[in-house]
Amino acid sequence: MRIVILAGGGGSRLWPMSRLDRPKQFCRLISEKTMFEETLERFKDFPQEKIYVSITKELLPELKAIVPDFPDENIIIEPARRDTGPAMGYAAAVLGIKDPKEPMAFIPSDHYIGRVDRFLNSIREAEGVILETGKMLDISIHPTSPNTALGYTRIGKRVMDKNGVEFFEFLGHKEKPDFETAKKYLEEGGYLWHANYYMWTPEKFLEAYSQYAPEIHAALKKIQDLMMAGGNEEEIGKTYVSMPKISIDYAVTEKMDPKDVLIIQGEFDWKDIGAWDTLHENLLTKTDERRNLVRGERLNIDTSGCIIYGNDKKLIATVGIDDLVVIDTEDALLICPKSRSQDVKKVVEELKERGGKYL
Repeated sequence: MRIVILAGGGGSRLWPMSRLDRPKQFCRLISEKTMFEETLERFKDFPQEKIYVSITKELLPELKAIVPDFPDENIIIEPARRDTGPAMGYAAAVLGIKDPKEPMAFIPSDHYIGRVDRFLNSIREAEGVILETGKMLDISIHPTSPNTALGYTRIGKRVMDKNGVEFFEFLGHKEKPDFETAKKYLEEGGYLWHANYYMWTPEKFLEAYSQYAPEIHAALKKIQDLMMAGGNEEEIGKTYVSMPKISIDYAVTEKMDPKDVLIIQGEFDWKDIGAWDTLHENLLTKTDERRNLVRGERLNIDTSGCIIYGNDKKLIATVGIDDLVVIDTEDALLICPKSRSQDVKKVVEELKERGGKYL
């Protein structure tokens, strides 16, 4: 099983710490290690020649600064940011040249994972099931709230149990539903949070693109042919940029025939660290007696339920505030209610409209 760590994303809802040249996966948000380092460390016992990183060329310097000894031949450089649809297809095209039939697992680099042994057991057992059934596998998590920032996977009956890992029928996928729909899913049951751990062979991934996203597949086939002919980088880049900017969830997953997919119900702790409120929730065990998560020099009076990130060279003093996000960086300061954390993305969109400064 090849492991492909996806590290080319942006993370706009964690601005101003997450920036274009240093997105959230390269930030020390949870511990003294970056989220990318924590992701890489989870696979330390896997054959290291099977570990790959998919990243954009703009972020390559950041990757090299963090893991300077990571082998160049295992870095898949996306020519541009085009979301997970093109990015995952590109990785499948690259690895398909090496061995089109060896299973591969896409691993996001911005997730919190608890009970890592159970997570890794799911990945290991998935390989055998792919080879046995020929189906795509994905991991989904039992939902705890009607979260509209996540996708939802509907599951059917249990198909098999392998070494404690349960595999279920796939009955459909809905990406980022509205609140009322997400609430309905929780009330009905049978829906899980989609965790984005797609596993299949390169050959099967490309076949799915051919069937459900033919425009993307045509570009991927051209790119693969160019690579096999020696690799015209300029032409590969132009072809890659011609693909629509779309997630694999919209491009492929929502359209897939359920009989071609099996779902693993993840029995481990999981959180997509996508916004400041999620980060605070994830780190409650590291908060003070009033549930404040604070980094840097602080003075907090009658303050509760806040996440306050600064540095040791500047005091952040708060008086009488509750449930706020306060993130202070060298050139930008963010203050918002925790309940509006998802809207931080709107700040990034507005900054783009203003010319891109502070991004």
